[in-house]
Amino acid sequence: QVHLVESGGGLVQAGGSLRLSCAASESIFNINIININTMGWYRQAPGKQRELVASIAPGGWKNYADSVKGRFTISRDNAANTLYLQMNSLKPEDTGIYYCNTQPSRDAYWGQGTQVTVSS
Repeated sequence: QVHLVESGGGLVQAGGSLRLSCAASESIFNINIININTMGWYRQAPGKQRELVASIAPGGWKNYADSVKGRFTISRDNAANTLYLQMNSLKPEDTGIYYCNTQPSRDAYWGQGTQVTVSS
């Protein structure tokens, strides 16, 4: 069954930047999941619930959680069927496992996520 694969996480100092990528493991009947759905980046910080931090609709409308607004940028490359999250001015509270999924999320699409650790 198709799932989403996240990459690009790592260890970075506060104030640094990372760029996360998300791609589908496969398409279903030539449907590009990332291209035709509203997509979101989610994160789960240590000891906290998973939260939606950014989303992008097929038409390009974007939304951000207040905690990341002005620092994170969500985008997609339709030709590559790839979702991105550019994260700048990172803070220790941004630490967590980052996942991509549709918005609203679908259980079948959750991948392993990619770990982001921001040191202070």
